[in-house]
Amino acid sequence: MSLPAHNAFVCLENVVDPRIDRNKRHKLVDILVIALCGFLAGCEGWVDVELFGISRREWLEKFLELPYGIPSHDTFGRVFALLDPEQLVRVLRQFVQAMTGSLQGEAVAIDGKTLRRSGDTATGKDALHLVSAWATERGVVLGQVATADHSNEITAIPALLQLLDVRGATVTIDAMGCQKEIARQVCAQGGDYVLAVKGNQKSLEEAVEFQLRRGHCNVPRSKLTTREESHGRKDRRTYTAMAAPAAVRRHWPDAQSIVRVCRASTAQGKKTTEVRNFISSLPPQVERLASLIRGHWGIENRLHWSLDVTFNEDQSRIRQGHAAENAALLRRLTLSILKQDTRYSDSLRCKRLRAGWEIGALEHFLMIFAGN
Repeated sequence: MSLPAHNAFVCLENVVDPRIDRNKRHKLVDILVIALCGFLAGCEGWVDVELFGISRREWLEKFLELPYGIPSHDTFGRVFALLDPEQLVRVLRQFVQAMTGSLQGEAVAIDGKTLRRSGDTATGKDALHLVSAWATERGVVLGQVATADHSNEITAIPALLQLLDVRGATVTIDAMGCQKEIARQVCAQGGDYVLAVKGNQKSLEEAVEFQLRRGHCNVPRSKLTTREESHGRKDRRTYTAMAAPAAVRRHWPDAQSIVRVCRASTAQGKKTTEVRNFISSLPPQVERLASLIRGHWGIENRLHWSLDVTFNEDQSRIRQGHAAENAALLRRLTLSILKQDTRYSDSLRCKRLRAGWEIGALEHFLMIFAGN
């Protein structure tokens, strides 16, 4: 492997080793590098990573010391169970910073996902719930915070925002994150927001509903209608944007606009309708707001769906200690690396297969990790 790709491991060498000295046979950087390469090459668990290391030992020995050979799957499991997830979050952030630089003009979608098999009923351990930030245009995970369950996203979102530099970016969050404190924090950090409005903010919802339904209202409105057809399903979305009324600004001083999205869908001859409302600190420019709202749904399609289908995350039974959270971070780092690749026109699944079969492809993905 060329020297630049080797330099990709500098940030991994700075990860703090959680083990006591007498229990160290394998270097931590060796364990981290093999795990990252394994996840790039299609591994889903520690047994897979060990087998990958054994099969690629000759190649790995070109840039890793491996004084005691390839670590066992038990060693991988113990190390990642002990490793503070904040260490790998730092690695993810360093990669993202090198790839993206400033988030000026970027849309940052924040949403939660539960790793369904990470819980253990026998021990009473709940399934891990993660809140992630996703750069919708660049296709990278910007950060991750673990929380006990879905209801605790309200406390996890501010912690996640503290990890991010959102100056000049627009943060989009579903109704769980529609909180005055979160809106204030985004603006205080130099960003804008688009938040979904539902019944958890009753007075806000009523004020938005009242304003949007007033047909005689003199406040200018702008509308946009889009049509999409995919897999036999037809969607028509009508976006209506207008300036935030005084009743909203009284409690949400940074709000500039409110938006309504009416979606009419037809699939297999059955018609359904859905209406959703939003509040934003951006001016009521319907095209821009529509793009941001539509882009937020991409976190489900491009991140969560990919993690479940391509990485089989929901079926992962990695549970011990911090291992589930650290494995999730490896998946998100791997996905972000693969999303930046422009050499191969393959799906994410096929790119992982290439990395497992072709050393040249794996080295190419490591070069992306290195920022080259």
